[in-house]
Amino acid sequence: MYKVLLLPSAQKDLDNFKGKIFKQITDKLISLKNNPYPSGCLKLTAEEGYRLRSGNYWLLYRVEKKEKTAYIYRIKHRKNAY
Repeated sequence: MYKVLLLPSAQKDLDNFKGKIFKQITDKLISLKNNPYPSGCLKLTAEEGYRLRSGNYWLLYRVEKKEKTAYIYRIKHRKNAY
């Protein structure tokens, strides 16, 4: 089991969502506890970390294997993620 921690920037992004989109994103975040490298996650090339699609949004995160922790640092719409 991995811990999933939201950094302040990701928490601020998450606070902007409501209803169905909020549930969809939180379900995806919870699923990272069991497997921080699910099918569909892609390693970022420009920076360290991974991205995982949740509907029209990207969850951007880093994984610390020694600490068994996934740090979510941004949740952005696909158009505005980069």
